[in-house]
Amino acid sequence: MTEVLPRVQTSSLTAIYGKVAAVKSVTLEFAANQVHALIGPSGCGKSTFLRTINRMHEMSVGGWVTGKVLLDGADVYGPDVSVIQLRRRVGMVFQKPTPFPTKSIYGNVAAGLVIEGGRSRAELDRIVERSLQRAALWDEVKDRLKTSAMALSGGQQQRLCLARTIAPEPEVILLDEPTASLDPQGTQRIEELMFELKRDFTIIIVTHNMQQAARVSDTTTFFYLGSMIEHGATRQMFTTPANEQTEAYITGRFG
Repeated sequence: MTEVLPRVQTSSLTAIYGKVAAVKSVTLEFAANQVHALIGPSGCGKSTFLRTINRMHEMSVGGWVTGKVLLDGADVYGPDVSVIQLRRRVGMVFQKPTPFPTKSIYGNVAAGLVIEGGRSRAELDRIVERSLQRAALWDEVKDRLKTSAMALSGGQQQRLCLARTIAPEPEVILLDEPTASLDPQGTQRIEELMFELKRDFTIIIVTHNMQQAARVSDTTTFFYLGSMIEHGATRQMFTTPANEQTEAYITGRFG
């Protein structure tokens, strides 16, 4: 039997900003085609950790990382790694919807594909349609693809950003509190999509919503003050956590 490599591994990862270690010595393994939730109180390092996986933290001044992040066994911090290519393999959706304001709905989804080049208009049309279908948005926008993305509702904009992320067929999708600014209906749509999308992608989501983590994820990791406190199957973490701090956070005694 051929062993399937986990999509993402971190080894002794420390993310440092100035003189402060935002995340300290985290070693984790994320299996493919699952949803992995990162939980913990504000400022505990969840989003910092998430951003190290596709080197998005490098967009901030003064940050650096020690340790390794392995994608299918290769270190994404290797000297020969193209950050642009990495971010196509590891896509990211942020807390607030971030459609490109000067582009149409079609243009937003096709943006990464156009930069890559080499695709015919017919192929672009096919990928845009498929991506919008996978993001459960096609039926709502198929008659106005050339209109501004900014005319969409907040929930639609977030699904558009998801369609834009999956259009280049990444291996991993990073979600940084993707429903924090959405209403309950928009939140439900995004959660439902995660169950569909994990068939094709590995998903790592930061969330402050304990019920959301319990609903959508296969594994959960609890961070506190920059350290990984506990990691395990979501059902086990939410019923019989091994660490007292984890239990106190999940049951609402702090955080």
